[in-house]
Amino acid sequence: MASEKVEFDSPQGETLSGVLERPSGEARGWAVFAHCFMCSKTGLAASRIARGLAAQGIGTLRFDFTGLGDSGGDFSGTGFSTNVDDLIAATNWMSDQGRPVSLMVGHSLGGAATVVAAARLPDIKAVVTIGAPSDADHVVDQFSQHVPEIEAKGEAVVDLAGRPFTLRKSFIDDVKGAKVRDAAAALKRPLMVMHSPVDDVVGIDNATGLFLAAKHPKSFVSLDHAGHLLTRSEDADFVVEVIAGWSRRYIGMVDTSAQAVQQTHEVVVRETRADGPYQNEIFIEGECYLADEPASVGGSGTVPDPYAWVTAGLGACTSMTIRMYAARKGWDVERVSVSLNHDKRHLDDCSDCGPKDRIDVFTRDILIEGNLDDTQRERLLEIADRCPVHRTLEGEAVIQTRAATNPA
Repeated sequence: MASEKVEFDSPQGETLSGVLERPSGEARGWAVFAHCFMCSKTGLAASRIARGLAAQGIGTLRFDFTGLGDSGGDFSGTGFSTNVDDLIAATNWMSDQGRPVSLMVGHSLGGAATVVAAARLPDIKAVVTIGAPSDADHVVDQFSQHVPEIEAKGEAVVDLAGRPFTLRKSFIDDVKGAKVRDAAAALKRPLMVMHSPVDDVVGIDNATGLFLAAKHPKSFVSLDHAGHLLTRSEDADFVVEVIAGWSRRYIGMVDTSAQAVQQTHEVVVRETRADGPYQNEIFIEGECYLADEPASVGGSGTVPDPYAWVTAGLGACTSMTIRMYAARKGWDVERVSVSLNHDKRHLDDCSDCGPKDRIDVFTRDILIEGNLDDTQRERLLEIADRCPVHRTLEGEAVIQTRAATNPA
């Protein structure tokens, strides 16, 4: 995959900020993802699902609605209708870039806006909602204690997601006037409703309302024990797998060969300039991966950091080395599993070590499954120490640095 920071205009002339997750090589379709109420394009659900879909071959645009995240505009002047207009603008911008959108995915209130927007976009082939309300005014429940003040004074400052926002009466009127179930009934496109039965923000009855309103073909997928915000990676991964499999029936192939990365080196690393200051994309033989720093130092914390990649290289090389040796010997090895940790420690024999005396320690636990005797197992553990990456880490590598003139 490759992440690209993009900008486009809203119908009101505001600059909307997005991240386009592009598959490596050929895509089988393009999608737009709408984030939840008071969330942003960098939220865990948005980033994990968009990247996951790109890994499955579906290029996905995630962006901030007007007045939120990095997008321009005043949130107090927006409403549900603004979100719908932003979605339509995002879809049209993708088409203008030669990436016609065939799939729309929306989370929570973004899911409700997606249904309404898709009903106005004839080229959309499939729609997915995740934890979406069947009526947009459901969002009012999140600040119901402020409604009397908003209706009396015309506006009020409301704490949402830990931040103060000004909400106006026009916002409440707008969400109350939205006809989400009517839009679902008029959609006439395949719809998949995904919802958790234990969602305590948007109840499961909303999924029932959407599903009953929609016409066939329609599908419902239970997200079991998932929370509303899909903060667990395994829940986001499940959503991606289901969407990718379900959508194959409806979205076709799109040629993106012109976007293929031309590499002149074995590995190319470059900043994405998308999610935070440290995220980088790593190209290896045309395939793209991501690296970032932990959230504790300003990174996203959602993808491996550089040391995790080094540790993973050691683990992979260890497993492969054991497998090759066992194959040559004809030994019955069913599976090799390597679990690793990386740490920086003081030298054990140093009484007054300073920071310069720290050493890197890789702890490696190797599980070898198969019909082996003790002698064979002991020999395979010895062979693990002959792993080429192991030897590189313990040896003296030479790193030559040159100024590059061609970013490829």
